[in-house]
Amino acid sequence: MAVKKFPIEASHIMMFARSVGDDNDIYFDDEYAKTTEPGSVIAPPTFMQSSAQFDPDYFLRPAIGKPWFGSGKEATGLKPQTDGEKSSDTKGGLHAEQHFEYHRHPQPGDILTATNLPGKTWEKEGKRSGKLVFSESITEYRDQNGELVVTAKGVGVRTERPVDQ
Repeated sequence: MAVKKFPIEASHIMMFARSVGDDNDIYFDDEYAKTTEPGSVIAPPTFMQSSAQFDPDYFLRPAIGKPWFGSGKEATGLKPQTDGEKSSDTKGGLHAEQHFEYHRHPQPGDILTATNLPGKTWEKEGKRSGKLVFSESITEYRDQNGELVVTAKGVGVRTERPVDQ
């Protein structure tokens, strides 16, 4: 996901940590955080994913007045698109891996930008599943000074099952 402006605020860090059930004081207590190696409040390891809320085009971001993944009476509020729009049909695909490489800790006051880079694509043949197509996405998060803070790598996989005869 490409994000032009991802401001990191102390309250965002605290709420994210609470939402994932992590009560480590380094995520909200300034006085405690000063006594640690980083020396300040820092963001939890998977916090960078919350940058999606600053990407207006992120397909999992709820849009007011529109169905979104998880809304509605059924397992998903999204229906497959057939009118040339970006498909919301996730059948046959899944998020397989996520890695975050931290070059330094994101901290309150940082204003990050996220840039997508091309990743690798590869295939494997499964005995029962058919062809599996893997694709890597790479996102670099840089701070207000242009310094690299985090590199995120995600891997998606989709199946290309043989047609039953």
